[in-house]
Amino acid sequence: MPKSTEYEAKIADAQGFIAYDAEEDGVWHDLITRQLPAVRQHMARQYLHGLHLLDMPTDRVPQCPDISARLGDLTGWRVEPVPALIGFGRFFGMLADRTFPAASFIRKRKHFDYIEEPDIFHEIFGHTPLLTDPAFARFSQAIGEAGTRCDKADYSWLIRLYWFSIEFGLIRENGALKALGSGLASSVTELPWSISAGPEHRPFDVIDILRTPYRIDIHQPVYFVIDDLDDLFAAARRDLLADVAEARRLGLHAPKYPPKQAA
Repeated sequence: MPKSTEYEAKIADAQGFIAYDAEEDGVWHDLITRQLPAVRQHMARQYLHGLHLLDMPTDRVPQCPDISARLGDLTGWRVEPVPALIGFGRFFGMLADRTFPAASFIRKRKHFDYIEEPDIFHEIFGHTPLLTDPAFARFSQAIGEAGTRCDKADYSWLIRLYWFSIEFGLIRENGALKALGSGLASSVTELPWSISAGPEHRPFDVIDILRTPYRIDIHQPVYFVIDDLDDLFAAARRDLLADVAEARRLGLHAPKYPPKQAA
């Protein structure tokens, strides 16, 4: 996430509802209606099934209590509004508590195609469909639990497993590449890029993932492909802190992306 942002958190009322205005509802409508055709074409069936179960509105920004009620019945998870920027410690702690932290603001029109920090479109449209699935929900919780036990110095290592699976993971479905990650579901340009011949596609491997650096402000040059979902769910049963220690011992791979230019 960026170190600073021009966005401010929207404050929920005592029942957890946020008063979005007509402009904000319009941005949500335009984002979701633009993205749905690509999502239906390129996203994995597990994501699409979750999207169907949540039945999000297209004419207004969804409310966290409504999404939480549906998730609660399915997997026991809930969504809680947070400021745009939260630390890794709080992030991992919330996942461990089966709570997904959702930035409460929605992007402005000038950031319609791309916003560096997560907004509620990314959080709700991108993330919550997979949280309807007990196995995916458990995987997210396992990463959170590992994060509550690891040293702060290991946060940046552990988060790579979340980044390259829940955020930007791919899966092979009937021989075809499909997108699984929330960052892909909510991006009009990176979704088709991720499954094209442009980036490198590597097999899902926990240690390899933990050693792979990334940047948040570019399309990923590398994606990890899950051939069997059992491989992903087995990662939730691993000793992830031992995996982080092994990745540290081996060291980071050389980045596949150019260095970020100074502002």
